[in-house]
Amino acid sequence: MTPTETPQHPKPPVAAYRNLAVATVGFALTFWAWNLIAPLAGVFGSDLGLSSFAQSFLVAVPVLVGSLGRIPVGALTDRYGAKLLFPLISALTIIPVLLVIPARHNFLAMILVGFLLGLGGTTFAIGIPLVNSWFPPAHRGLALGIFGMGMGGVALSGYFTPRIAKHGENLPFIVVAIALAAYAVLAAALITDHPDRTIPTTSLGKRLGSAGRLRVTWELSALYAIGFGGIVAFGVYLPTYLKTWYELSPTDAGTKAAGFALVTVIFRPIGGWLSDRVHPAVVTSCALAVVALFAILQAFDPQLNPMGTICFLLMAAGLGTASGSVFALVSQVTPQPQVGSVTGIVGAMGGLGGFVPPLVMGAIYSAKDSYSIGFMLLSDLALAGCVYAYGRMRTIRPE
Repeated sequence: MTPTETPQHPKPPVAAYRNLAVATVGFALTFWAWNLIAPLAGVFGSDLGLSSFAQSFLVAVPVLVGSLGRIPVGALTDRYGAKLLFPLISALTIIPVLLVIPARHNFLAMILVGFLLGLGGTTFAIGIPLVNSWFPPAHRGLALGIFGMGMGGVALSGYFTPRIAKHGENLPFIVVAIALAAYAVLAAALITDHPDRTIPTTSLGKRLGSAGRLRVTWELSALYAIGFGGIVAFGVYLPTYLKTWYELSPTDAGTKAAGFALVTVIFRPIGGWLSDRVHPAVVTSCALAVVALFAILQAFDPQLNPMGTICFLLMAAGLGTASGSVFALVSQVTPQPQVGSVTGIVGAMGGLGGFVPPLVMGAIYSAKDSYSIGFMLLSDLALAGCVYAYGRMRTIRPE
């Protein structure tokens, strides 16, 4: 018997890897749908004559709704399972994706559609409890990190959406809708809930209240708001920042933003893998220290090539690593029946961490004609998270 197959470290079953693969694909597709507006925000802004703040608000609305939606969706996953929720949410996301087509020439209509697009951002709270239930603790950090690579849907959107739009302004929405429909059928056939999962019998409100009373829920929420929130914020606002500050074309800005997102995707499982070997709080602390340092350097507005690019890529590596290590910590300290509820709250706070910065960056640029203050605020938050993760979270025990 190998070390990974001892009674203390059992090997995951084949079904675990199947569910991980299908859930990761679904996470990526729904995140692409969730982020459909951001890569084309410059186009929508020009067509509708939007200010910098209004454009930021447009791309931030799906982030807000998708973040808050994770709270009930996570609790519903605890109760009804991922086999029902994953294909259902994927299928329902098709509706707002197609509604962008008639809404794109009216700002209010786009805000309403962006509200509905937030549904695509809730699948994170479905996949985490699914993966958590199938993988034993010794393999869980890496597995959760691999699932987290589905946030690469933001990179897919940043790279492919503007390129597909060159062949037809409505074509990206049609392509994504077809992909979501195909995935919903695939998920219904292949996703299976763990046979031994504990199904809660209490009401949704009581379960959320119980998760909300755990101190660790809010400590993890704060750390995830910095790590994953930073990823989401850059995912939705980086194309606008690069276009405005460095005067890149929408396609070039989308390509570089996709590169940033790709690095976060690569480093998320690295964060999980490291957390299987080193305490995840230490991994989180070191990762956020890297973010703080290079956010300060970017605040001095270096040339994009090479220094600006280096700053963004290293910030991406730090944010990706931190987002992976924080959820490795969630799996260590959360009772199994509450993983979905805690995941929903923590995931919501992470998403909300991505809602505020685009609005702040837009407002700062409108007022000061500079983004430096925004990057200094990011460095302050990352440094605070670094200190708290190392000083408090290393000593945490399951509640």
